[in-house]
Amino acid sequence: MLKCIRSGEQSKLDEIDHSSDSLATRDYSASGYSSRAGELEPRVDNSNIEEAESSLRESGYLNYEEARALLGRLEYQRGNIEGALHVFEGIDIAAVTPKMKSSISRRNEQNRRRSTSQSDAAPPMSMHAVSLLLEAVFLKAKSLQGLGRYEEAAQSCKVILDTIESALPEGLPENFALDCKLQETINKSVELLPELWILNGAPYEAILSYRRALLYKWNLDREAAAKIEKEFAVFLLYSGCDASPPNLRFQMEGSFVPRNNLEEAILLLLLLLRKLILGKIEWDPSVVDHLSYALSISGGLRSLAHQVEELLPGTMERKQRYYILAFCYYGAGKALVALNLLRNILKDRENRDCVLELLLASKICGENMICIEEGISYARKALSILDGSCNQVVSFANCLLGVLLSAKSRTAASESERILKQSEALQVLEIAERTTREKNPYVVFHLCLEHAEQRKLDSALYYTKQLLKLEAGSSVRSFTLLARILSAQKRHADAEVVINAAIEQTGKWDQGELLRTKAKLQIAQDRLKNATETYTHLLAVLQIRTKSLAFEKRLLKSRRNHDRSLEMETWHDLAKLYTSLSQWHDAEVCLSKSLAINPHSASRWHCIGLLNEAKDQHQEALKSFRKALDIDPTHVPSLISTACILRQLGSQSLPVVRSFLMDALRLDRTNPSAWYNLGLLYKADVGATTREAVECFEAATILEETAPVEPFR
Repeated sequence: MLKCIRSGEQSKLDEIDHSSDSLATRDYSASGYSSRAGELEPRVDNSNIEEAESSLRESGYLNYEEARALLGRLEYQRGNIEGALHVFEGIDIAAVTPKMKSSISRRNEQNRRRSTSQSDAAPPMSMHAVSLLLEAVFLKAKSLQGLGRYEEAAQSCKVILDTIESALPEGLPENFALDCKLQETINKSVELLPELWILNGAPYEAILSYRRALLYKWNLDREAAAKIEKEFAVFLLYSGCDASPPNLRFQMEGSFVPRNNLEEAILLLLLLLRKLILGKIEWDPSVVDHLSYALSISGGLRSLAHQVEELLPGTMERKQRYYILAFCYYGAGKALVALNLLRNILKDRENRDCVLELLLASKICGENMICIEEGISYARKALSILDGSCNQVVSFANCLLGVLLSAKSRTAASESERILKQSEALQVLEIAERTTREKNPYVVFHLCLEHAEQRKLDSALYYTKQLLKLEAGSSVRSFTLLARILSAQKRHADAEVVINAAIEQTGKWDQGELLRTKAKLQIAQDRLKNATETYTHLLAVLQIRTKSLAFEKRLLKSRRNHDRSLEMETWHDLAKLYTSLSQWHDAEVCLSKSLAINPHSASRWHCIGLLNEAKDQHQEALKSFRKALDIDPTHVPSLISTACILRQLGSQSLPVVRSFLMDALRLDRTNPSAWYNLGLLYKADVGATTREAVECFEAATILEETAPVEPFR
């Protein structure tokens, strides 16, 4: 420090009060030793000596700020954060910042010319001095962070980046100041600033800092840049704040600019995935996980599948690759493609621990009636592998098994088999519900559904109320199920109250199913005018939604299809309502509207048949019902209507009519209309016994008394 005293800063140092707050205090010794009683002698950091020597060689002296920077670093390295901060706060950074900017700018100009002429003015400060002072600012920020003063730390860290950007507006040149620690300090500051803003609870400043880190040329190495990109993407996905789109100063015409958090996060993750594929950075499986989540909520699972398919062999395990692809194709509506991928995994004997794959395969099978037995075997195998090891997963596996057994009961060939499978399904679902202490809404929902379908309405009502408490009233389908159960108990007014409460808590775009259920409840109460108004309101909501989201690419394809199907069925409901009121023209207008949505709809041809039947045009009605069955041979209402028309016309033998009704009951054994018409058929058949007809009428009566306004499923 003697050289500092002999330097041109002599007068400045003379003005310093050599008290406890001065540079030359007993507690903050530049020699690296402390005079505190009982304190062990710390080791001297050689880097401090080397830094001082470099500055001394370049400038011939060590000024006041540089001396404090070295001393502060010593205290920081000792772990004395408060002492280090005390020293750093004595540096007047605002006063030396213009000199640092000028020095950095001149150094850059010299590097461009690759030579220094005698006419070049010497920079105000050496690069080692600049590096030393900027490191002091960074360590000050770290000290403030350690003391929980995050906003001050962020402002201090921001000074470093502002200084560099102001001195080098075009970015940091390559190989700039390699002979000092300046680049290292810059890299650490770029990474630290967003973290400090997050700790301070300032998400928008954090987002601006992340964008600044990625858009300005800081000469970050690949791993550091990738780390920032990943942290930024994760923050955009899970922070919960809605950032404004980036405002790029330089943008090529036609280039993509993300419009929201989700698009920006996906863009960053895709860039990271590209670097992983090309081997520019080390493989990080969490990138694929975050990208899977982002694309799944944006409807871009097919894009994720394409990215995974492009991965080089050996980058990802075959089992993991197939599972992700199966997940993507299943989410994109390609269930059979997903199932085939899972079959490739499951048939490989080397893949022993395949619980997730088995569960996904059983779930897919549960949605495809031709694969029910296969799905049951997958669910049972998953349970045998788990062997009670994880209650949550065991509960979910039992739930899937219960859903599959329930589906199996609906296709049972005999009544005894159907009752047996229903009993097994209910038993397994109850086990799933009891397995975990915390209730799973998915399990409770399917337990409600199974009780309701078996007409155990009191139990179904009990579990549905539990479900609403679990979900805190956040699920539309739970409200709808509750209303259907109440309607099955003939409590239509109570059901409508539930639907109205759900509508008040639900956003406008998610009210479709609720409004349709409300209209059917109003019809059940003979309030046809109110039902017409509700249907009209529903159609208006759907049409506004379609127009407002016409160019919204994020809208899931499945959601678009759902909305179109709901609109079409609403037109059909209105057509049936007008038909019952003998308003033929209005019914025809409704059917013409549905024609524009889907001309090949079994439901539409069934409505046309009902309209023709109401006009006493029985032959035309029969043609319409047959067209409906040509489109969908399993359309139960058309099977029943065809049997009724044939029975009325008397053009076909009774066994033919019976076959249509039996097919309808095979598909839906809880349909009261099918049982009633089968009873009429047995009554008219001289070869049938009276008991057969009575049993059919009894079944129809019981089912009619517990029939909901809409099917439970």
